[in-house]
Amino acid sequence: MSPTLLVALVLALSVLAYRLGQRRAHALAVRPTGRRLHSRPGYHGLLAALWCAVPALCIIIGWQFAAGPVLTSLALDTVTSQRPDLGPDQMNLLVTELRNLVAGHTGSREIDPLLQAAADRYTALAQVSRLALAALALSVAAIAAFLVLGRIHPALRARNQVERAIEILLTLCSTFAVFITIGIVASVLFESIRFFQKVPITEFLFGLNWSPQMAIRADQVGSSGSFGAVPVLTGTFLISAIAMSVAVPFGLMSAIYLSEYAGSNTRAVVKPLLEILAGVPTVVYGFFAALVVAPLIRDLGLSLGLSVSSESGLAAGLVMGVMIIPFVSSLSDDVINAVPQSLRDGSYALGATRSETIKLVVLPAALPGIVGSILLAVSRAIGETMIVVMAAGLAANLTLNPLQAVTTVTVQIVTLLVGDQEFDSPKTLAAFALGMLLFLVTLALNVIALYVVRKYREEYE
Repeated sequence: MSPTLLVALVLALSVLAYRLGQRRAHALAVRPTGRRLHSRPGYHGLLAALWCAVPALCIIIGWQFAAGPVLTSLALDTVTSQRPDLGPDQMNLLVTELRNLVAGHTGSREIDPLLQAAADRYTALAQVSRLALAALALSVAAIAAFLVLGRIHPALRARNQVERAIEILLTLCSTFAVFITIGIVASVLFESIRFFQKVPITEFLFGLNWSPQMAIRADQVGSSGSFGAVPVLTGTFLISAIAMSVAVPFGLMSAIYLSEYAGSNTRAVVKPLLEILAGVPTVVYGFFAALVVAPLIRDLGLSLGLSVSSESGLAAGLVMGVMIIPFVSSLSDDVINAVPQSLRDGSYALGATRSETIKLVVLPAALPGIVGSILLAVSRAIGETMIVVMAAGLAANLTLNPLQAVTTVTVQIVTLLVGDQEFDSPKTLAAFALGMLLFLVTLALNVIALYVVRKYREEYE
């Protein structure tokens, strides 16, 4: 039995346990005993479902982690007993060959009879283990459901237990998210430290040339190029600034119109149309930028006598801004609608017009949420890759001219890590240093936004 089918059966049993627990609690509630249920019948059903599903799912998950090493060790007992002189590297190679045989990736080479026998034993043990796992998990689920159904009575504090279980689940999820974040940051930081052991951090932070593919000087650190991140960071800020100059005004004005001026029928049509922009793949925006916007900007610039590159930061920024409009408009609209109507009524009672009410009352009250939406849009703009590759190019030029080709941090990270790379070279490790720099930039933006939110929240609470 496959793990997916087993999980489906456990979930089906938990649904059945929920229905039985709910019916049993409802039956106790309608009996003329004079005792009222402490919790609603739904909580009794949820308690039965949790006791049915959680232990069985824990067994399944634990076995998925432990089955591979255990079965591999049992299958290779015969091989290791006849070849006691195997080293760690040879043992790892043997395990890899065993897994290839089990998966059917034999190739055209001759197969060792001992290894083939180990693979056959692994397959047999795997079948037995799956049957044993299914029997154990379903038995535990059924027994746990039976026991909790027998405990259902009017005084059972099912709601307290269910809420406690939900609290534990939320705590585990948040802890898992925190550890994942720590792991990601630690992995990037470790590789960044390795990079800074080869390239001075001052050259990376303040260098004005970015060319990791070739050496500019014979005595250059690493002899593999120049690693000044200033041009890359400048291009990132330039394109992001252009994108935000498009997304913030249009998005915020759209949100104000939808929440304060548009009727219900208009809102029901316009808001979904705006949110459709968020569902368009970024590669489509990239095609639009490369085939329509960039040539249009180049032709317009040439007609005005300007020097315009065929790939420009302006084209990428404009299209990226259009892509980000839904993030600002949708979130800002929800935040503005959340402002209490009493604030608007009080403003109107004092003689303010609608525009004055929006400017002096609604927007300041909704400012923390608006700042959050803008911050999300900025993070989206900084992390965009496809549009920049197709419309702005790969050249790391140190310029503030939006009509010239520029690149961003994410584009360079992708460029450095494409293909087979050696993780001992400064060229590859530079991608992790750029990732750490990008993380620090976004962290600084979050800190600034948090400061603004806290300042204005104190004023309007």
